[in-house]
Amino acid sequence: MTALAGSPSTTDGWSLHPDRALPAEPGVRAIARRILDTTEHLPIVSMHGHVEAALLADDEPFPDPAALLVTPDHYLVRMLVSQASAPGAVRDAGVRSAGDLGVAREGEQATETDPRAIWRRFCAGWTALRGTPTRYWLEHVLTQVFEAPAPPSEATADALYDHLADRLARPEYRPRALFERFGIELLATTDAATASLSDHAALAADGWGDRVIPTFRPDPLLEPARADWPDQLAALSVASGVDAHDYDGFLEALRERRRAFVRAGARASDHGHLSADTTPMPPAEARRLFDVARRGGAEAAASAAFTAHMLFQLAEMSTEDGLVMQLHPGVLRDHDRGAAARFGPNVGYDIPVAIEFTRALRPVLEAFGHHPDFRMIVFTVDETVYSRELAPLAGAYPALRLGAPWWFLDSADAMRRFREATVDTAGLRNTSGFVDDTRAFCSIPARHDLSRRADAAYLARLVAEHRLDLEEAVDSASDLAYRLAEDSYPALTEARR
Repeated sequence: MTALAGSPSTTDGWSLHPDRALPAEPGVRAIARRILDTTEHLPIVSMHGHVEAALLADDEPFPDPAALLVTPDHYLVRMLVSQASAPGAVRDAGVRSAGDLGVAREGEQATETDPRAIWRRFCAGWTALRGTPTRYWLEHVLTQVFEAPAPPSEATADALYDHLADRLARPEYRPRALFERFGIELLATTDAATASLSDHAALAADGWGDRVIPTFRPDPLLEPARADWPDQLAALSVASGVDAHDYDGFLEALRERRRAFVRAGARASDHGHLSADTTPMPPAEARRLFDVARRGGAEAAASAAFTAHMLFQLAEMSTEDGLVMQLHPGVLRDHDRGAAARFGPNVGYDIPVAIEFTRALRPVLEAFGHHPDFRMIVFTVDETVYSRELAPLAGAYPALRLGAPWWFLDSADAMRRFREATVDTAGLRNTSGFVDDTRAFCSIPARHDLSRRADAAYLARLVAEHRLDLEEAVDSASDLAYRLAEDSYPALTEARR
């Protein structure tokens, strides 16, 4: 997969099997290969992720292999830290915390700052990644992007580091060159509601404004029990030019920021709270609760109720400005509060929790589920709700689509389970297309490759069981790999901009 023009699929000493992640049964595998042949070189539409616009606006060379592939990858970091007490090379390499892999809280220094030492620890821990999607993605990145001569290990660590460092010094490995090489047609970043969007403006000035677009992420502003909520209100006031310190001003400031994002090319908003609740409250009660929170009196239950109310308000705003509303609840952030305090968010172990959608989404779907200008895409890390709640909801409300298997579910087996649990009720076209949800820029083509292979495998089984014709399966594969992502996140008309 992936339009890696000029990149071999093999190297002198290391190759990937062309049928990786395809079915084991030879007849079904042959069908899957025919389907994959039609999708693996389609352009990539990456509509939800966390690559920062500054990476492409600055277009500077990546500093070193560890800074590119190890330190920012929280999947990898948490797995190696989890092995700290296990026997073997990882323990002996001295990975006791994220700091040993170069992670540092802003303004502080990591425990380890030598990139080669960090790389050696990663290579020593390579066996801990066996069977994981992280291993799959990294194998793809190392062989297809960087032509690595051998897999990571204690024995190959230094030679592999030197090989990668040599590649990173070349102009064809800078971010914009790789963007072209990966075949990325469109990349959406995820940006705080208070972001200046200056990097997006710089990209637009360079002619990249239609290729790298922002996504509106207001989460901290919707949770008044947060210790930094007063600071968030102040930042919103500055960014919007509207005083956000009373409830009505707060709503107008959010509308103004949404307008700024739309002008910058945004197609979606993004919301990742603990609950999916969208229950609105009377305006007078919302004003009262806002005022209580402003005085520092918001308790957890009241804060959660305000968040639910604001999700309803933002859904209504979506009917006005056209931003697609992405909702991905159900993750307890920073499970280890000590680690989060030391290393910041995303390194404190975000852990999934059970989530309820049927009642939680009822208010917003009753109000806007048939609205012609509303679109909501719902993601989950709780597989138990696929067939029981999400597929029936998506199979009923025109405004609702199911997001791709996300985060802990973006593995080949979980993608298969997703299709098996949802297609009977929601079909294929009530899904959003794949989103890679990654901070690791070089893994974008690897993640889309795995998704396309998993879908080819699923569709091949339907063909083998005479439930689809091959022609239909090929057409559906193109939907899932490319067309549905375009359709689920439509560009806004000039009138709305």
